[in-house]
Amino acid sequence: MSSTPSLPLPGGTWALGDLTVTRFGYGAMQLAGPWVMGPPADREGALAVLRAAVEAGITHIDTSDAYGPRITNELIREALHPYRASLHIATKVGGTRDAQGGWPPARRPEELRQQVRDNLTSLGLDVLDVVNLRLGDAEGPQAGSLAEAFGTLVELQQQGLIRHLGVSNATAEQVAEAQGIAPIVCVQNLYNLARRHDDPLIDRLAAEGIAYVPFFPLGGFTSLQSAALSAVAARRGTAPMSVALAWLLRRSPNILLIPGTSSTAHLRENIAGAGLDLSPEDLTELDAIGR
Repeated sequence: MSSTPSLPLPGGTWALGDLTVTRFGYGAMQLAGPWVMGPPADREGALAVLRAAVEAGITHIDTSDAYGPRITNELIREALHPYRASLHIATKVGGTRDAQGGWPPARRPEELRQQVRDNLTSLGLDVLDVVNLRLGDAEGPQAGSLAEAFGTLVELQQQGLIRHLGVSNATAEQVAEAQGIAPIVCVQNLYNLARRHDDPLIDRLAAEGIAYVPFFPLGGFTSLQSAALSAVAARRGTAPMSVALAWLLRRSPNILLIPGTSSTAHLRENIAGAGLDLSPEDLTELDAIGR
């Protein structure tokens, strides 16, 4: 593969500890089959989009061994291994999959140790760049201590199996609790134009040099909010997803994007859309959606 990016990436870069990543990244969840279970219908297409992401200059890929399960990690390994030194893969532990496609929690120490080993094996790595502890459940964050689970990951980090730690689907209190145990480099939570409950947390993390990685950039909109977003998109001659991604990059410098797709063409559209030049009037109108 060539080492020259074929597209300019919006947003520049961010430091996850000692790892520099592009703020525009790629989320691999959609590469698995329906409901994130089983293999993709188009395996070659899935491999192609991963290679296209790296060729575009993306250096941050988000995944989990629970996707498939194992499917997305195996695709990443097949498409990209041996990995470029500049490419950094973040994964998640703390949940598994059941036969019905559910996402039951799996945060006992022995479960977390096995999940870390599984990620290492499926990705073909000796050490994982970033491991996020997934908390809560499918309904969202749930209050409660993360000390035992996070402490297990700290032990694995001390053993040299993990470089950096983060938390996902976490309350602000859980983020603070994790920081009291060991340094974290990122928080991965649901956040978008319409769901802005984490605004204070994002600002605090930005001041501390910690990344915030929003998922579901178009989730949870009311019909009225969707209409407002669509109005801005129509005025700019682009798609609502492009506007949402561009707004997120401008919301705070510590926000990292991980939009997913199984299409190379859609990947390139997402990159171009995130670089959209939003006017002050656009930003004022968009900021009002979540308030």
